[in-house]
Amino acid sequence: MDDTPRTLTATELQAYFAFTEVGSLLRHAVEQQLRDVGGLKYVQFQLLARLGDAPAGQQRMTDLADGVVYSRSGLTYQAQVLEQRGLVTRAPSPDDERSTVVTITDDGRAVLAAVFPGHVEALQQLLFASLSDADVDDLARILGRAAEHLRANPPRSATPRRRG
Repeated sequence: MDDTPRTLTATELQAYFAFTEVGSLLRHAVEQQLRDVGGLKYVQFQLLARLGDAPAGQQRMTDLADGVVYSRSGLTYQAQVLEQRGLVTRAPSPDDERSTVVTITDDGRAVLAAVFPGHVEALQQLLFASLSDADVDDLARILGRAAEHLRANPPRSATPRRRG
C-alpha cells in the first residue's frame, strides 16, 4: 500500500484557487447588495429565500439549517433576529412539539422582493456575463456533482437529523 500523500495537479490547484477566488469576490458583492438594500446578512437572505420558495412559506428549523449548511444554534439566532424585524414568525410544529416551524411574513416577502432585482443583477454582471449558455450548463452540472459528493458525507450542520 502506497502511503505517499496525494498532491494536487497543477490544473486541480488552478481550479481550486479560481473557485475560491470567484466565491469570495462574488459573496462580497452579494453581501454588500443584501446589506444595502435589505439590511440582511447572507444567511438571513438564504433563510428568507428558502421560506419564500417553500410550500405555505414555512419550514422546520432543522430543515432550514440542513439546507443552508449553518449550525442549528446559529440559524436559531438568525431566525430570532428576523422575527424581531417582523420578517418571519416561529412557532412549535403542529406535528412535533419539539420542532420549531419558521414562516415568512408579508414583510419578509416584501424584503425579498426589494433585494431580488439587485441580487439577480449582481449575479448576472459578476458571474454569468462572461460565460456562454454552455458554460453555465457545464458550471451547473459540475458544481451540482461536487455538491452531491459533499452532501454524501456532510458536516454536522448539513446532516439531516434522524426523526424519532
